Amino acid sequence: MKNIVIILAILFSFYACKKEIKKTADTQQTEVSEKIDIPTLALNEFDSKAGDFVNKQVLVKGIVDHVCKHGGKKILLVTDDGDVHVTSDERFDEALMGSEIVIKGVVLEERIDEAYCLKMEDDNIKSHSEGKSNEDQFKAKKEHIQQYRDQMKAENTDHISIYSLKYVSHTVVE
Repeated sequence: MKNIVIILAILFSFYACKKEIKKTADTQQTEVSEKIDIPTLALNEFDSKAGDFVNKQVLVKGIVDHVCKHGGKKILLVTDDGDVHVTSDERFDEALMGSEIVIKGVVLEERIDEAYCLKMEDDNIKSHSEGKSNEDQFKAKKEHIQQYRDQMKAENTDHISIYSLKYVSHTVVE
């Protein structure tokens, strides 16, 4: 009986030590993960530098200017020098309005090209012909599409990139 108790005590000691080693290794892995540098983009340079970070995580800091009332899954983050739209799968807390926060997010790119403009035109014509938009809305959309074309021509490019962030997490700045 004594031998069984001694063997169990030894096994328990080995198990406890092994568990502690694993816990230490997990903690070290977490610390390494947290030390991986995520680039920070100032909002005044977001549009010019975001192309280098498409589908990658970045940090941005600003003030929550707007939380979308319709679904609560979009916010507008602003500074005096720039802004960025942030989208999420979950609703943002409206209490964030006016708060300065740091957002960790993945840079998304929407490309506007001639094919996109043609689709927008077709949708605009269809919507107007079905009575879903009035004459003013129809003309405004048509002008908006022309602005995209004019911008592409002026910049001598075949597309316009519009960047936003897909929300990962945030921290409120105290």
